[in-house]
Amino acid sequence: MNGCEKVCYRGRIAPSPTGFLHAGHARTFWIAQERARANSGVLVFRNEDLDPARSRPEFVEAMIEDLHWFGVEWQEGPDVGGPFAPYTQSQRIAFYREAFDRLRAANVVYPCQCTRKEVLSALQAPQAGDDEPIYPGTCRPGSGKETSLTTVSGRITWRFQVADGQEVAFEDGCCGPQAFVAGKDFGDFVVWRHDNLPSYQLAVVVDDAAMRMTEVVRGEDLLRSTARQLLLYRALQWTPPKFYHCPLVKDSSGMRLAKRHDALSLRTLREDGESAATLRRRLFA
Repeated sequence: MNGCEKVCYRGRIAPSPTGFLHAGHARTFWIAQERARANSGVLVFRNEDLDPARSRPEFVEAMIEDLHWFGVEWQEGPDVGGPFAPYTQSQRIAFYREAFDRLRAANVVYPCQCTRKEVLSALQAPQAGDDEPIYPGTCRPGSGKETSLTTVSGRITWRFQVADGQEVAFEDGCCGPQAFVAGKDFGDFVVWRHDNLPSYQLAVVVDDAAMRMTEVVRGEDLLRSTARQLLLYRALQWTPPKFYHCPLVKDSSGMRLAKRHDALSLRTLREDGESAATLRRRLFA
């Protein structure tokens, strides 16, 4: 693969087509590219379009065009193909379903009827900014309120059960030693959504394993997600990649960039006459 013998470095960039990419995305993806180049490896582009309500084809085209303008190049992806196609998540549902069935067979997941609103209302102090609130265990087996699939009605999600007090530790390539405790930093987390789609946590684990990633480069806001994903790797008996979580780009008020920051989107910066070279200098100053 790319002239590599034995284990070749394989990294990835994995944007979601839910809006225009911003300068923060560009910085992280540039770092991913440079780490792949430094290791004479392969960079993979994966289109993470599992949000059907917000994903748009025009954003897929825009993120490919804008990243090429910024100077990011990849060797595998939805626009160039590769040995691990398809590189678009909505075309990979069968892979996720197979992994989910393995988790069910291993008896490490359980059905849950709680809505996000109900979860939040049951918490005294939900964690601000986390991608998933700590689940209070309402439907967990042994709780007395567990969901029976023979009597269930309406929407259900499936949660991965974690042992309270279990520590998940790993060495991050950028942020150093990390440790998160189940029940304190995160709880039983969703792996299969009520709309019959995999969660982010399950989908990226399946794809990173299937596409043979050796290192995952992404923003430091996903450090906690890494703890959840490592538990999935263990349950599925797969070897996890290494991780490298980059510092986030923030706006003038100190808030991390989001797709709502239109003025700092790559598309807007391009239209305003900014050059890619100038933007790179500013981002890495």
